[in-house]
Amino acid sequence: MKIAILSCFYPYRGGISQFNACLYGELSKEHIVKAFNFSRQYPEFLFPGKTQYVTEDDEAVPVESESLLDTANPFSYLRAYRKIRDWKPDVLIVRYWMSYFAPSLGYITRRMRKHCKVISILDNVTPHEPHFFDAPLTRYFLEGSSGCVTMCDAVTRDLLALKPDARHIVIQHPLYSHFGERKDRIEAERRLGLEHGKRNILFFGLIREYKGLDILLEAFRMLPDDYQLIIAGEPYGSFDKYQKIIDTLPGKDRIVMDLKYIRDSEVTNYFSAADVAVLPYRSATQSGISSVSYHFEVPMIVTDVGGLKETIGDRGTGLVAPECTPEAIYEEIIRYFSSQQVREDCVRNIIEEKERLSWSTFARKITEFSEQV
Repeated sequence: MKIAILSCFYPYRGGISQFNACLYGELSKEHIVKAFNFSRQYPEFLFPGKTQYVTEDDEAVPVESESLLDTANPFSYLRAYRKIRDWKPDVLIVRYWMSYFAPSLGYITRRMRKHCKVISILDNVTPHEPHFFDAPLTRYFLEGSSGCVTMCDAVTRDLLALKPDARHIVIQHPLYSHFGERKDRIEAERRLGLEHGKRNILFFGLIREYKGLDILLEAFRMLPDDYQLIIAGEPYGSFDKYQKIIDTLPGKDRIVMDLKYIRDSEVTNYFSAADVAVLPYRSATQSGISSVSYHFEVPMIVTDVGGLKETIGDRGTGLVAPECTPEAIYEEIIRYFSSQQVREDCVRNIIEEKERLSWSTFARKITEFSEQV
């Protein structure tokens, strides 16, 4: 089968680019696969982080791709469509995670659907930070899809609310496995400047409003001094709001921060030092951070939003706070550390999930689905 993938690849960095590289590699084992990339993903003024691109310090997986689509330049849409059409794929796979991409990707998919199957992998249908124009733009994009892949039931519900007749399948987010093995805990703590012998809580990933770092900081305020907090990730926007809270905390000397994009080779240090990862999200679909936690066999404490309860709480790989409040997060942290049995059960369930959530399974299911639509 000839499979085209239209999305972001190297030299773009981040979780979606990493996901695409893993999927490309797995599909290439049995199919002819070609990657079609953005020539410009976002105009710089719309990008809230420091850079969209791999730097010389990153270890992103290089994927050979053809850079065609400038999302901000409609004149590139026709050229990109023709290039993909002329390659004559049997299936076109497209990633969709925010309505900004609807005009460019929708232009291409609505035309490509006349020539091949179009499968859209939907990270989000309703964005974490919604706007009035999201629904009409997303409907426009969805009209070009032969079938849609979601990675949790919450996104499926959003999909069917916009397009009740959508052909769809749920395939849970596979595990990232390119971060290497777990390190010795004492060595990881030494590298991060953590005091050994304390209980280590990890907040990992891009720092955005909906991810609730402020909620976790207020929960940390209530914890005794045998707890340490690790914050690792690049702020999207100002960090001032969080720094003001940190400055008021009696235990601020027990917080270790690394406020930058975390390179792949560094990820193992944070998860090797952590007892538990906390995802205090105000809204969510699925989370790529949970896949990293699974890889390193680190249980999670999450909030009951989006697909987090479904993919973590129902699987027994972590605990679920019933509310997005500091008090609820605090209670679950205390419960987690108060029971050796809870911790052991979570790790055992994670090991079982690791066997189920492979890239080979994800790739096989997506190709089988494409044959059915």
